[in-house]
Amino acid sequence: MNPTPALSPARGRAGPGSHALRWEPGVVQSVAPPGTTDLGPGYLGPGLLPVDLLAEAYTEAMSVYGAAALAYGDDRGALPLRTALASRPDATDGPDGVVVTAGTSQALHLLATALARPGDAVLVEESCYDLGRLILTDCGLRPYGVPGDASGMDPRALDAALARTRPAFVYLNPTFHNPTGRVMPLARRRELLAVARRHATTAVEDDAYADLRLDGDTGPPALAALDGHRGVIRLGTFSKSLAPGLRLGWLTAEPAVADRLAAHGVFQSGGCPNHTTSLAVSTLLERGRYDQHLTWLRERLRERRDALVDALAARLDDGFVLDRPAGGLFVWVRADRREAALVAAARRAGVLVAAGSRFTPGPVPGSAARGGGVAGAVRLAYGLNEPDELAAAAERLAAAWNPIPRETPIPPAPEGPTT
Repeated sequence: MNPTPALSPARGRAGPGSHALRWEPGVVQSVAPPGTTDLGPGYLGPGLLPVDLLAEAYTEAMSVYGAAALAYGDDRGALPLRTALASRPDATDGPDGVVVTAGTSQALHLLATALARPGDAVLVEESCYDLGRLILTDCGLRPYGVPGDASGMDPRALDAALARTRPAFVYLNPTFHNPTGRVMPLARRRELLAVARRHATTAVEDDAYADLRLDGDTGPPALAALDGHRGVIRLGTFSKSLAPGLRLGWLTAEPAVADRLAAHGVFQSGGCPNHTTSLAVSTLLERGRYDQHLTWLRERLRERRDALVDALAARLDDGFVLDRPAGGLFVWVRADRREAALVAAARRAGVLVAAGSRFTPGPVPGSAARGGGVAGAVRLAYGLNEPDELAAAAERLAAAWNPIPRETPIPPAPEGPTT
């Protein structure tokens, strides 16, 4: 075996470098029309994708593992990656509790088929990731929203919902929540875990944005860490912190649950997904290069967030409320204008935004919970565009939104504080 090569210093680490830039339809998923700034997608733009860093990581993986890097991988995922992930903050006690996936979306689909049957209910937050909800419904499940307050999902409402229905699991996104960007405080996390434990209900924690903390050193522990990884299955991904094209993520669970999930047919037929990529990324984790990249990425995302929030705060009138998220990729804007008018005016101004109603599931049957509670809200994403583009888009949004007639009360702040 060749000796392990040293990775070179980060050079040309983001963007095309010496490579041809092919950010165009048919190559990437979403391309904004000319003259339009797209604040809809929650992913990193070309200037944040570490082309050369990953090219070197793949080269090292091929040098170290040779043909083994191109074989079918272990069903649970490559041991070097699982070992590295098990040593991360809030991780499980060892690699036997880690299963490598093709990102959080594939992990959620796996859980929806392995832990549930068509027709089962899943309890979700009152505002929740819309495509996660789509995955659940595609699997024949019925996602129902549980009301929340300024700290997140209401434990009393969850307790009442669990008394009325027996869900396959509760799906939560407590850290840098999508769409609101907020963080569930520690006390609320403990309360929700106590309710789930009392009803013997599994919690699925979507922690896709955990590595994107932009302010402060640490936040509340993950739900899984608080629970000792017994009643919580935690989902993680490199799509938001490294590159979405890797399609590489993982889940952590108690080993018996991990055994059950790794026995699923999708793993038995060909081993875990993205074996070669798993080995490449493991080299970045082992050498500290991933954490170096995170430091760089957080600085860039902080610049983008501040450019968008500062420009909006300086120009929007008092009928708008927005928070400066402490991490993640999203700014949640609430207004006393109608959502449809906000979205249409933004489009006419050359800015695409995500309507707040996209993120609203129906209430639990038989409950008094309200539905459609985000009728004056939109989500703005800041990962895709450069700071100057974000500031210019904010200026256009303010000019388009301020003249809209005030017709509705500003919606209450959902799903927790910003820190």
